[in-house]
Amino acid sequence: MKTYRDLAPSPRTIMTPGPVEVDPRVLRAMSYPILGQFDPEFTALMNETMEMLRQLFKTVNEWAFPVDGTSRAGIEAVLVGLIEPGAKVLVPIYGRFGHLLTEIAKRCGAEVVTLEKEWGTVFTTEEIVNAIKENQPHVVALVHGETSTGRMQPLEGIGQACREVNALFVVDAVATIGGIEVATDRLLIDAVIGGTQKCLSVPAGMAPITYNKRVEAKLLSRKKVERGLLLADEDDPLLRPIQSNYLDLSQLQDYWSPARLNHHTEATSMLYALREGLRLVLEEGLEARFARHREHEGALIAGLEAMGLRLYGDPACKMTVVTCIEIPSGVDGESVRSMLLDHYGIEIASSFGPLKGKIWRIGTMGYSCSKRNVLLTLGALEAVLLRHGHQLEAGRALQAAMDVYKM
Repeated sequence: MKTYRDLAPSPRTIMTPGPVEVDPRVLRAMSYPILGQFDPEFTALMNETMEMLRQLFKTVNEWAFPVDGTSRAGIEAVLVGLIEPGAKVLVPIYGRFGHLLTEIAKRCGAEVVTLEKEWGTVFTTEEIVNAIKENQPHVVALVHGETSTGRMQPLEGIGQACREVNALFVVDAVATIGGIEVATDRLLIDAVIGGTQKCLSVPAGMAPITYNKRVEAKLLSRKKVERGLLLADEDDPLLRPIQSNYLDLSQLQDYWSPARLNHHTEATSMLYALREGLRLVLEEGLEARFARHREHEGALIAGLEAMGLRLYGDPACKMTVVTCIEIPSGVDGESVRSMLLDHYGIEIASSFGPLKGKIWRIGTMGYSCSKRNVLLTLGALEAVLLRHGHQLEAGRALQAAMDVYKM
């Protein structure tokens, strides 16, 4: 009979755009005893999680809760709830994940209108606003931070344009929430989807979302409760119900409401993790946390430029939490990544599609975003590039980063 060794994952310094290292206090929270999903002690934790999510999203929305599943589950839950067959959806695309929004919308039966921008750049507000006015969509779906290119789309003015044509404004903030401000109410965003495995430094497995009354009205217009939970047959033959049962937000909000209408069994340990991760974010303070991400980004960039490496993309729209580097000519990018992982235990990322094999991506997110990690990564990358025959002045990278840190 085959036997298996004890589970002992190797320690890593994870400097990718997600997943990232998890705060030990979050890992500790995941080890706590299991409570029943309707135990008052557990539902109190659910309520606290909702309170903290409202602060994170900067909203007064009633509905702010996690969807059980990775970030994509949250994106799909929002889109499948809002998009009926034949609805017009506008998706501005400037990287891989705009294409994902498009694919999900098409699977919902939408008439999808896309705008496309060269990767490494973003749209002007005017370009998106003009497209909204011209196309009069039912939904506008937009990525806030595009990790495939390291760019961030400005959101000012887009929510107002959506309100003027009665469109719902949906934002994928998976890569930015917890590391960059997401001002849901001020920007008039109707629904926002976050992720746990990036700037929140919680394992992948939940997708925090929030949405307002405009979205709720749409969800309730499509609400269909499972027959096993009904007291009588209440089927409406004219209803066009939300096509997913598991990702049905109209039922999920009942589960998260005081009614606690049974839908699924909540992921107990993941909720512990999310609650603790949110507590740590708020303990640090949102503005202090955003400033920390900016500081370590600055040190990383200084070190990379001191090595003579070129950053990829338009610097005017660079994400604070992801830095993209052009792979130098003649250097095997995958060999560099392998050596970093095998010999230093440091993981950085490549990219997708037209950028595959052309850039490296380094994430400075959440718990991974630290002086220690930045200095280790710069020192290791410098050493590995020298081993690959790339010409650079040894030692300059760390000195440049240390100057930023005023060491």
